[in-house]
Amino acid sequence: MAKKGEDTPMLKHYFSIKAQHPEAILLYRVGDFYETYSDDAVLASKVLGLVLTRRSNGEKGDTPMAGFPHHAIEGYLQKLVRAGYKVAVCDQLEDPALVKNKLVKRGITEILTPGIAFGEGMLDQKEHNYLAGLTFEGQSCGAAFLDVSTGTFQVAQGSIDYIGTLLSSLRPRELVVQRDVLRAVRERFGDYYITGLDEWAFVQDAAVERLCKQLKVKSLKGFAIDGFPLAVCSAGALLVYLEQTEHAGLGNICSISRIDEEKFVWMDKFTFRNLEIFQSNAGREGVALVDVIDRCCTPMGARLLRQWLAMPVMDIKELEARYDVVQLLHDNEEMLEELRGCLSEVGDLERIISRAATGKILPREVRQLGRSLGRMNPIRELCGGSGCAALDKLIGALRNTDKLLARISSTLAEDASQLGRGDVIAPGVDRQLDELRAISHGGKEYLLQMQQRESERTGITSLKISYNNVFGYYIEVRNTFRDKVPPEWIRKQTLVSAERYITPELKDYEEKILGAEAAIYEIESRLYGQLVEQVQAAIRDIQENCRLLSRLDVLQGFARQAIDRAYCRPVVDKSLALDIKAGRHPVIETLMPVGEEYVPNDIRMDSKGEQIIILTGPNMAGKSALLRQTALIVLLAQVGSFVPATAARIGFFDKIFTRVGATDNISRGESTFMVEMLETSMIMHNLSARSLVLLDEIGRGTSTYDGMSIARALVEYIHTAGKGAKTLFATHYHELNDLEGQYPRVKNYHIAVKEEGKNVIFLRKLMPGGVAHSFGIHVARLAGMPREVIESAEKTLRDLERREKHASAMAMEDDGSVQLSFFQLDDPTLASLKEKLEAADLNNMTPLQAFDLLRSLKSELGL
Repeated sequence: MAKKGEDTPMLKHYFSIKAQHPEAILLYRVGDFYETYSDDAVLASKVLGLVLTRRSNGEKGDTPMAGFPHHAIEGYLQKLVRAGYKVAVCDQLEDPALVKNKLVKRGITEILTPGIAFGEGMLDQKEHNYLAGLTFEGQSCGAAFLDVSTGTFQVAQGSIDYIGTLLSSLRPRELVVQRDVLRAVRERFGDYYITGLDEWAFVQDAAVERLCKQLKVKSLKGFAIDGFPLAVCSAGALLVYLEQTEHAGLGNICSISRIDEEKFVWMDKFTFRNLEIFQSNAGREGVALVDVIDRCCTPMGARLLRQWLAMPVMDIKELEARYDVVQLLHDNEEMLEELRGCLSEVGDLERIISRAATGKILPREVRQLGRSLGRMNPIRELCGGSGCAALDKLIGALRNTDKLLARISSTLAEDASQLGRGDVIAPGVDRQLDELRAISHGGKEYLLQMQQRESERTGITSLKISYNNVFGYYIEVRNTFRDKVPPEWIRKQTLVSAERYITPELKDYEEKILGAEAAIYEIESRLYGQLVEQVQAAIRDIQENCRLLSRLDVLQGFARQAIDRAYCRPVVDKSLALDIKAGRHPVIETLMPVGEEYVPNDIRMDSKGEQIIILTGPNMAGKSALLRQTALIVLLAQVGSFVPATAARIGFFDKIFTRVGATDNISRGESTFMVEMLETSMIMHNLSARSLVLLDEIGRGTSTYDGMSIARALVEYIHTAGKGAKTLFATHYHELNDLEGQYPRVKNYHIAVKEEGKNVIFLRKLMPGGVAHSFGIHVARLAGMPREVIESAEKTLRDLERREKHASAMAMEDDGSVQLSFFQLDDPTLASLKEKLEAADLNNMTPLQAFDLLRSLKSELGL
C-alpha cells in the first residue's frame, strides 16, 4: 500500500515522465487503453470530448482521469495535433502478461507537435507542414524550414525583415528558437507555436556534423549552404529537436537546398493578405486566388503550387520553360486529359514515402504506393518525345522504380490493409505461411461443423461456439436449454440468461488455431518488414519522382485553367514595362452572376512615362479590384502561369507591395493610423526600379488635411526618390489630380460612371483623366440608407459645395492668382513664426523639445 502522501507506483511513474515533458499532453498506455491524468485529463476531456472520470491514487485520494481504447489513438492524436497541442506517447515496452509483481516497463516512443506530424488526419493535404528554426545575430537571421511529412528541407539567411517575409510565405506551424529569445520572437513575428531549445542546440560545428550524418555526406559544400552559417545553425537545431521527439534519422530527409533572396519576388505578409492569395478576407465563405487556380490532380502538386505562389521567380529562362510545357498541354487537350487521369491515380506519393521512412507505413499504404508507381510508365509513354525540350527533360529525369513495383505487386495480398486484420502477404510467397493458413482456415471450418454436430446431438438448437480474449473458444447455452447440457462439458462462466462451457476437443482445436494465427502474424510481420526495407532503400528515387511529378501536375493545372478561362501566354522580359491588354481579375470573374461578364481593362506603365497612376472615381466603381487584378496578373506570370488577359508584356518585378485600407493592431498597442504608416514606411524604404506598389486610400485613417498631405507627399517621394517604382495609387483625394501637371511621370485615370438623374451606373472602365466626384451618397442609397438620411446628406453636400466655391472666389487675388501660402501674409508675428519653424531641426528633435517649441509658438500668438 502506498504511504500517506505518496502517489501509487504507476501514477508516480506517470508524473515522473510528465515532469520531463511538461509542455506536452502525455498519453500513458495502460493495458488496452491510453490514459491521461490530472490537468492533462481535464484538458483532453474538453478537446477530445472524453468523459472525465477519476482513478484512485492511494491515500492521496482520487486523480482526474480520461482515456480511450488503444486502437483509436490515431484519431485522437489527429485531433490534438490539429488543435495545436504537443503530444507525448508513452507505451508499454514489455508484455504485461509476462510481468509478475512489478510495474510494466514504459517509455516515450513518440512526440508529435504542430510542426512534427505524419498522419493524414493531422495534415492539410494541400499545405506543407513546416517546422522552422531561427538563429539570430545582430540584425541578421538564419532560417531552416523542414516538412517531416515530405522530407522538404530548405534554408535561408538575410535580414530579419527578409526572414519575416519567408515566414509569411511558407507559414510554418511551429518555430524552434533559443529559449532566451522566445519572447522577442513572439513580439516580432506574431502568434506562432514556438518551442525553445538550449543554446548548445544552435552551435555551428555541431550543426554541420549533425547535417552531414543525416544527409550521409562528408561535407555540405555540395548543397551550397556553407555560406549560410546562421541557417546551418537553425537546420542543426531542427535535427536536435527531432532527436528529442523520438524522430532521429528519418530516411526521407536526405537533401537540403537554399532559398536565394535574389531569385524570388519579395512579398510581405500584408501583400499576401491584401491580395487574398491563400485566404480570403471574407473568411471561410470567401474565395482566394489559390482556390481558383488550383487545378492540380495530386496533393503534392497542390503543395508545390502554393510554394510557387509564395515565392514567385525572377528567372526568365525558368519561366519560359514553364510556359513551354503549359503551351504544349494547352494546345493538346486530349493529351492533357489523359495526363490528368494518370496523375489522379498517383495520390500523395510524397507523404506515403515519408510514412515508410518512419517504419510506420501500413500495408494499405504500400498498396497505394504500388498503384502510384504503376502510373510512372504510362506518364513516361504519354509525355516522352513531345518535342518540348522542357517537358522531355522532365520526363527523362524520372527514376526507374519497376523492380520495387514488381516486388510490391507479388508480395502483398490484394486486400492487404493492416497486420493482424486479414491476409497481408499474398498466397505463394511463403510455403510455411500457406500451410499455416490452411490450418487456421480449416480449423475455423471444423468449429462450425462441431457447432452443428453438438447442436444436433444435444438438442440445444440455440447452441453457438464463440471466442473472447479471456476464455478463448467456448460453447454458449441459454438457460432454457441448461438441462440438456452433457455432463462432460466444463462450465466456465455464468451470465444472466446463459452459461458458457468448454470441452477438451474445443480446447485442442483452439490451441491449433491460435497457434497457427500467432505463427501467421509472426511470418507476415517478418515478410512485410522486409518489403518496407526495400521501400526505404528506394526513398531517394521516389522522392525525385515526386518532385518531377509535382512540377508536371502544377503545369498541367495551369494549362487546364488557361483553356477553361481563356488565359493568354505572357511575355516576361528584362524591360521596365508593364503592358496588359484586356486584363481581368482572376477571382472576381469566376464569381460573376450568370449572364454578366467581367469588364476587362488595359494597363500600361513604365519607369520613364507612366510610372505612377493616380486612380480616382466613385466608391464601388472598382478601383481596388483594378489594383489587385494588376498585381495578381503579375504574380501569375511570375509563377509560370498564363494570365487572364488577351496579351501581357511584363518586365519582371522583384517586389510587390500593397497597402490597402486600414487594419488595426490594437492588441500590440498600435492604432489604425500607426499601422498604416508603419506599413507604408516599410514600402518607402524598400523601393526599387522593379517594384510594383499598390496604394489604396492612404491617409484615410487620420484627418482629411493630414491624410491628403501625406498622400501627396508619398506620390512626390515615389516620383523623385522612388527609383522608378511603378505605382498604382487609388484615392478619394481628388486634389491629387493636379500632380499630373507638376510631375511628368504621374498620370491621372478614373473608373468611368454614367449618371442618369439621381442614379449612377458603374461602367467599370478605366479612362484617362481624374474626377472629383466620389458619389458617396449614391453608394449610401444602394446600401438601403433611410430616405430621410439621403435627403439630408444631399442638402448638406450642396451647402458644403456652395461654401467651397465662395471660399475659392474670396481667395483669388485681383490678378487671378490663388493665395496658397499662409506665410505670404504681411504680418510680423507670422514672419517670426515662419523663421522659428524653418530653424527647427525636426529630424533630431526629441518629443519634449517639440512640445516646448509648440508651447512657445502658442504663447507668441497669445493662445
